[in-house]
Amino acid sequence: MKIKKIMALKVLVVLALALGFTGCSKKGSTKGGSTATGWKINDKKGGFQFNDKFKQQETPPGMISVEGGTFTMGKVQDDVMHDWNNSPNQQHVQSFFMDETEVTNKMYSEYLFWVKTVFPPTEENYKHIYNGAIPDTLVWRNRLGYNETMTNNYLRHPAYADYPVVGVNWIQAVEFSKWRTDRVNENILEREGYLKKDNKIKLGSDVTAENSFSTETYINTPSKSFGGNEEVVLKKEMGGGRRPAADTAKNVYAQRSSGLILPEYRLPTEAEWEYAAVALVGNREYNIYKGQKKYPWSGQYTRSSKRQYRGDQLANFKQGKGDYGGIAGWSDDGADITNKVKSYAPNDFGLYDMAGNVAEWVQDVYRPMVDDEANDFNYFRGNVYTKNKIGEDGVVELVTSDNITYDTLSNGRIMARNFPGQIAQVPVDENETYLRTQFSTSDNRNYRDGDRQSTRYYKFNDSEEGSEGGSEEKFRMYEAPKHSISADSLGKMNKKFDKSSKRTTLVDDNVRVYKGGSWRDRAYWLDPASRRFFPQDMATDYIGFRCAMSKVGPKSNKKTPRGNPKK
Repeated sequence: MKIKKIMALKVLVVLALALGFTGCSKKGSTKGGSTATGWKINDKKGGFQFNDKFKQQETPPGMISVEGGTFTMGKVQDDVMHDWNNSPNQQHVQSFFMDETEVTNKMYSEYLFWVKTVFPPTEENYKHIYNGAIPDTLVWRNRLGYNETMTNNYLRHPAYADYPVVGVNWIQAVEFSKWRTDRVNENILEREGYLKKDNKIKLGSDVTAENSFSTETYINTPSKSFGGNEEVVLKKEMGGGRRPAADTAKNVYAQRSSGLILPEYRLPTEAEWEYAAVALVGNREYNIYKGQKKYPWSGQYTRSSKRQYRGDQLANFKQGKGDYGGIAGWSDDGADITNKVKSYAPNDFGLYDMAGNVAEWVQDVYRPMVDDEANDFNYFRGNVYTKNKIGEDGVVELVTSDNITYDTLSNGRIMARNFPGQIAQVPVDENETYLRTQFSTSDNRNYRDGDRQSTRYYKFNDSEEGSEGGSEEKFRMYEAPKHSISADSLGKMNKKFDKSSKRTTLVDDNVRVYKGGSWRDRAYWLDPASRRFFPQDMATDYIGFRCAMSKVGPKSNKKTPRGNPKK
């Protein structure tokens, strides 16, 4: 009997120890709750709400996913210009989305239709908005060439609907990108039940200048979207998922944490554009690049080596003096001016016309060298940081028809800087820059090249701006011409040309990089590493653009992390 009691006691001790070890090793229970507090998340009774069902960013309309990586930026094999523009430097680009093709005339015409309907040019307050958005069709004219057919038809005629839009300056391309951001997010929020169905198509009636959708306005002050119309901006409870639960309405709007609102459409940076164009993903074995790529396709030549298409040109470009397409009946590239998008094979990322057809605007302000010593991650020159303007009532201040800001460009064109319904922007100040190490001013276009600290006249710890000689203008690094334009009380433009013989360059903070060869360019410019610049407020018949969008979340869409076993 005593032995049985001893054995039973031993069994109890072993069980107790086993349970103790199990209790020590078991993770704290967080099922349905926060790993920080243990509180329940997405409780219908209230509390913290979060979209735990988010999987990955939705692919934006018309775009292709480009997985980021490292590459050698620059390094043109044939540097016919013998300048600094192509000095090789190693850069890393984060994953992003990019338009499959250039923005076409049809796409841009949809933008013009919306602007003209919502901001009627017949009204005094809005007359410059639509006119400022129209491409310059006179870019087709030539003193010794007959091109009136393109001047009158290229933008509007359905024969050119799927051709890349041209005559668009850099500023107009940026404004188109902003408009596209709002229209895509407006469509998503309507689809998910946060906005009234079909309201967006009632332009001129339900959607007017004072009653339109802005992504940033909706995020920051949703009650003021669509002019504060609660019949359009619906108030729903997110319910922890994508779909709002109408039966538990608690005045909750879609937010960034909903995972629905896409980042902004924008122009690609130069590094992104070049990385996407060269598409090294199709020219590697394991993690070693096999040679260099001179063009967006593999090989050293512009003609196809495939048996079915042997001898055909792989892009639309100028082949020689007076040769824009080849001999009639057997055209070298099938075009004399621009060509319909997707007329040539895509590169290894699935992107069309990354060489030829039209050159393309990118975001960057031009400088002769890429400052890879300052940054080698998502390189971009052109940051001008702003913040939302806060009114006297402590909330964000919206643009109205009475306080639209217009800019008169150097060529006399008047363009709206902002639209009614958007949030007014102001430069960041010392509240954002104080004691920061990564930026100290709002405008960073000149950083380390062109600003006062870059000149040979700079005096360290000199507190007086331009104290050397009393004039900052006298000692600026880049001596680009400074034309001026002003209007008198009657609206007549007074244009003054800078004819100074001391101007030594065209480089300043308002010239932008454009990439890729065009229908007017020789084969040299088809190299993705080639780079040129043009004033941001001027347009040509050979520069178009495409949009990009940053990718949020993981670098790639692989379901399991590299090197980790499946869970």
